[in-house]
Amino acid sequence: MTAPRARFAVEKLPLYVPGLHKTTGDVNPAVLSANENALGPSPAARKAFRAAAARLHRYPDGHASELRQALAAHHGLEAERIVCGAGSDELITQLARLFAGPGDEVLYYRHSFVMYPVCAQQVGATPVGAPGTAAMGVDVDALLAHVTDRTRIVFIANPNNPTGSCLPAREVRRLADGLRDDILLVIDAAYAEYAMADDYSAGAELVRERANVVMLRTFSKIHALAALRVGWGYFPPAIASAVNRMRDPFNVNSAGLAAAAAALGDLAHVRRSRRHNALWRKRMRESLENGGFTVTPSEANFLLAACGNTQRAERLYAFLMQQGVIARAVASAGLPDHIRVTVGTAMENRRFMDALKSFRD
Repeated sequence: MTAPRARFAVEKLPLYVPGLHKTTGDVNPAVLSANENALGPSPAARKAFRAAAARLHRYPDGHASELRQALAAHHGLEAERIVCGAGSDELITQLARLFAGPGDEVLYYRHSFVMYPVCAQQVGATPVGAPGTAAMGVDVDALLAHVTDRTRIVFIANPNNPTGSCLPAREVRRLADGLRDDILLVIDAAYAEYAMADDYSAGAELVRERANVVMLRTFSKIHALAALRVGWGYFPPAIASAVNRMRDPFNVNSAGLAAAAAALGDLAHVRRSRRHNALWRKRMRESLENGGFTVTPSEANFLLAACGNTQRAERLYAFLMQQGVIARAVASAGLPDHIRVTVGTAMENRRFMDALKSFRD
């Protein structure tokens, strides 16, 4: 008998590997691998999540109407331009399906979120990774130099994952100015709430001005709802309409919608999370630098540390695991000689810094 065959060689596609949450020995490790907000979600979001249990027999609002209205009011946006997704990952996937395919190219900074090349290959497009700056940031000139007649989408993460670097608003605008009108610019601002630079913008103003720019956001990071998979995007009207026609009809669950709307209104929790992150990111960076590691300046809730070579990075990663601290290897992003470490709770961060003092080459 002949089994059904996929249209292309699926086994050749890269497989996204999430950050670990367990070690083989430690039953309560310091999980600093997945860029989660270790403070957890706001009390208001937890309450809304529990209340949603009474409605589990009902389908969710397929239009995410209440959350979209809340997002519009909170950010000063137009609700009809907002589309919600099962995390921003779903929206990345849908944009790739809509605007790229065989024979096309998807352009991105080569040390960036690994889902960009994965999604490109899933739709049969060719991923093209451009080099960055010496400071491990997105290089606008390099991206523009890699644009060809086949380029259909340009992805930038701002702040960038896994480097934490951040493009100022003027540079994002310069990138948008340099692209053809038929190229979609996707600004992935998953870590926007953590960015504190005066010249930072998540990109909403560019979406309003242009028909080929979109902004993606998420509730998985500072709002700490990673388990519920709630993301959203702000789109030009024609693209919002297209994404709505491509997405699943009930793509965001009711508990996620309720918790996200409640989290959005808890400004005190967001401020507390930002203060915690700024304090410990500074302390952890100093600890890494005192240990002889070069750290990329970060506007996100994690740090990227250069270890000098791949072997040292592997030794550090393994040593931290032995100490019950789970960091993130980032070879999949083209950085085998680096590790990434998320800002955790105060206890987790101290555990990491204590382990770092004991590391010997």
